[in-house]
Order: sequence, then C-alpha cells, then structure tokens
Amino acid sequence: MSIIYLLITISLVVALIFFFAFIKAVKSGQYEDSYTPSVRMLFDDTPTVKKTSTQNQKSINKS
Repeated sequence: MSIIYLLITISLVVALIFFFAFIKAVKSGQYEDSYTPSVRMLFDDTPTVKKTSTQNQKSINKS
C-alpha cells in the first residue's frame, strides 16, 4: 500500500514539472505564431534548374 503513495507522489511531481515547463514556454512566446504553419505548404519552393546537354558541354569545354 505504501508503494501506491510513493507512485502517486512521483507522478504528481513529474506532472508539476511538465506543467511549469509548459507555462515557461507559453510565457516566452514559443506558441505565438499560429498563422505561418497553416500557410507554409502554400509557399512555392524555389525551382531547380536542370542542365541541358549544351550546358554540360559548355562547362566541360571551359575546364
């Protein structure tokens, strides 16, 4: 029966530690940007340039 009291005490201490860490994160402004993640997928990626065979030949001739 005493082990139950020990486990409850330990779980409450761990829960309080996580609660205070969450409060500290909220106060430091970690969760303030709620707009950017929702539209990040709409931003275009930078296009990649594919080399053609003439571009490859020009780079070989320059070397």
